[in-house]
This record gives sequence, structure tokens and C-alpha cells, in this order.
Amino acid sequence: MLQTALKVTGIDHVVLHVADLNRAKQFYVGLLGMEVGHESAGQVFLHCGNQLVGLFTREAGAEIHAGSEVNHMALRLAAGEYAEVKAALEAAGVEVYGRPGDAHCIYLDDPDGHRLQLITPAKQRLPRC
Repeated sequence: MLQTALKVTGIDHVVLHVADLNRAKQFYVGLLGMEVGHESAGQVFLHCGNQLVGLFTREAGAEIHAGSEVNHMALRLAAGEYAEVKAALEAAGVEVYGRPGDAHCIYLDDPDGHRLQLITPAKQRLPRC
């Protein structure tokens, strides 16, 4: 085993590049309930538990590689049952999909195509999706 003096204790933040910062911010704050930690021109950091999600405006002409560089980001929900969470997302116009073999995994894409998985409190006690 590799010996090192380093020890990672958690993830500080994850950055997602977005085409429209205001649209992405509204999705994560307005729909998913994250709170703004801090923001500046072209970027916003949102509280996600003890971690942060950074939304950065893509550079002019740059492509967004949603789904190919990061498969998905799994987010734990503080409350909600599968059916009510799914219904709330669909009422907001969000397409929800599952995964083969597990009808209770909630997957969705953010406005830029980044795949998200929502884990309800009941699912948090079961084996992972």
C-alpha cells in the first residue's frame, strides 16, 4: 500500500460548467432547495450539506461535457418519499427517469444535461443505487 502523509477528509466542492448561470442557479436553488454560499461574476457556490456545488459559466465557445466527464452527482434529500419527490419534479417540468432493476432511483438532468440522482431518506437506509 502506498504510504503518504496526505489524508482526504471529504469533498469541499464540485464544479459544473453551465451555459446560463441564472437558469442553473434557479434550478438548484428554486427546485432543489440549495442555498447560495457566495457568488461573483460568472460563478456561484451553493451549499449542499457540508459541501459546495460550484456553477461556473462556460467560457465562450467551450462545450459542456455533461455525462461524459462526471457520470452523475448523487444528492441526499432531507425529506420526501419517492412518489412525492417524483411528482414535484414532474410538476416543475423535469423529466425523471430510473435505472434498470431499481424503480426507486430518481435520476434527472439539470438544464445543462448534468445527470443528478436524488436519494430520499427512506432510500438512504437501503442499499445504494
